[in-house]
Amino acid sequence: MSNGVVTLREAMRQGVVVGDGAMGTYLYEQGFPVGISYEDLNLTAPDTIRNIHREYVAAGAKLIETNTFTANREKLIRHGLEGKVKEINRAGVRLAREAADGQAYVVGALGSIRAGKRENIDTSQVMRDYEEQLSALLEEGVDGLMFETFYDLEEMRLALHIARKLDQQVPIICQFAVEDSDRTKDGVRLTESFRILHLEGADVVGLNCRMGPNGLLRAMEQVDGRDRFPLSAFPNAGMPDYVDGRYNFVASAEYMADSAVRFAKLGARIVGGCCGTTPHHIRVIAEAIEALDPSELPQAPEIVAPTLTGQSQYAPLLVTESEASELEVDESIPQAWHASGHDNLDRQESIIDLVERRHTVIVELDPPRDLSIQKFMEGARALKQCGADALTLADNSMAVTRMSNMALGHLVHEETGIRPLIHIACRDRNLLGTQSHMMGLDALGIDHVLAVTGDPARFGDLPDSSSVYDLTSFEIIRMIKQLNRGMAFSGKPLKQKANFVVGAAFNPNVKYLEKAVERLHRKVEAGADYIMTQPVYDAALIERMAELTRDIPIPIFVGIMPLASERNAEYLHNEVPGIQLSQDVRARMKGLEGEAGRREGVEIGKELLDAAMKHFNGMYLITPFMFYQMTAELTSYVWEKAERKQDPLFRLT
Repeated sequence: MSNGVVTLREAMRQGVVVGDGAMGTYLYEQGFPVGISYEDLNLTAPDTIRNIHREYVAAGAKLIETNTFTANREKLIRHGLEGKVKEINRAGVRLAREAADGQAYVVGALGSIRAGKRENIDTSQVMRDYEEQLSALLEEGVDGLMFETFYDLEEMRLALHIARKLDQQVPIICQFAVEDSDRTKDGVRLTESFRILHLEGADVVGLNCRMGPNGLLRAMEQVDGRDRFPLSAFPNAGMPDYVDGRYNFVASAEYMADSAVRFAKLGARIVGGCCGTTPHHIRVIAEAIEALDPSELPQAPEIVAPTLTGQSQYAPLLVTESEASELEVDESIPQAWHASGHDNLDRQESIIDLVERRHTVIVELDPPRDLSIQKFMEGARALKQCGADALTLADNSMAVTRMSNMALGHLVHEETGIRPLIHIACRDRNLLGTQSHMMGLDALGIDHVLAVTGDPARFGDLPDSSSVYDLTSFEIIRMIKQLNRGMAFSGKPLKQKANFVVGAAFNPNVKYLEKAVERLHRKVEAGADYIMTQPVYDAALIERMAELTRDIPIPIFVGIMPLASERNAEYLHNEVPGIQLSQDVRARMKGLEGEAGRREGVEIGKELLDAAMKHFNGMYLITPFMFYQMTAELTSYVWEKAERKQDPLFRLT
């Protein structure tokens, strides 16, 4: 702090320091649009920036970051501000210092210049850019430096080297942004990355952004800083929802606070929040940390000023990536699951034809995130054997890169005969690419699709990729149905007609279900042929949904995703937009993991199927973590309940 009575290093040694929350998304909430330079507001709207800092200090933050995350020459040049690097950074420190008023430490925030891209930014230029920004922050007298949202160890080491060349005593916090992994983007395990950074002059190492608390906890559990080096954790407030052109984060303050306590018990000496967190989140986090019994915390690792001799020496680190370990799962399928199959007549009918006369099951199986399709195909075969009517494949769900669902849909149909149902996200393709994609699906004979908005790319594994959103989910439905009339998106004749059966998504897990149903009517008007809902975990909600959708003239497939563990349940409830678990379900999953968790998850799924099958013919089962045995068992349960064996178009194999 500015009075210098207790240094930041001493504060971390004594206990857990609570950091602040988001700046960019908080400005966005206040009406500042995406695309402007938020750092330029240090000069053009200083009162706004100062007041946000003050809100975080009033909420209990003892460490606040300057509004300088992208205030480097490479980023500012996009806004014509490259000549104001020093001015913007120095103003950022002054505003934070004024707001802190001796009650909080002020750390200079710096982000990655390359942002994980292998683009042609010369290393010498990157070093000059870091030196320019760091010099301004250090000249203004920050209490520490925060390197955050870095993707590569190599670039982090480069930035750390420049900082230590300029100042060998200032505390430095180094935070990576990883995507559901224990590795940096250049392939180095986090434990090794943290060890290297600690040796080269970092005081604290940790993670921020990209994921909510659950993802950061998983990554940090692979590291264990309780007896190695001090850690920091600044998670997002869950995954963002994208509704009517705006981002909304879903994690509650209480959930973030519970997670902050868990971070502290893992060895975190600084906890705060990244995208989506607000002063309210930080207030509840600060109260939870304050209430912690010091005996519950691990003994603090040694936190001392670095003793580097001379200037630290940066040299590129060459890393050979070893194979990631795979979760071993019992591949055996109970004999009862090998119940049944289709004959050729079933495959000639559309999903709409089937669901109008009997219960029908669609099962979701996510495409792999690597190049191996073996387990996916095993799952597809198992689901075909137990009688699933269609296999639905998401389109890079959660904005995480996965294998093409078009390619896999074709392969799975060729090998198993099961009907593929392909998701089409508005996020990834412009009008040109979307029509081309649809024409390719038509050529392959894949005619069942689900139109979805798609999670924003900036929160996935390639955050610098663009979210296109040329089309809304309503518009993409209309455009696909236009192909069925033999007309291109441009209005040009296509010589023949497509034959797409188009589904639309529906989220019943909302406060005002009536308004959501009104929105659903608009999708019907746009041309949707059927509806698939987000997962539902409350039988009472299924009853209410049935009542409010009676006049919806198209079939509804009720989404049911069996839970795998307590952590899975809490993650879905607190971090994933569009999913809410009942208190009863959360209580039943408490303390469960492994086989016990999956077994209880299947039992809950059966109870939800009991409720859904009374009112709906359509069942939409979502496979968690590729545990296809779970959705196979639930598929067989549907047939047991429906006595499908009496159907003349269904025969035992």
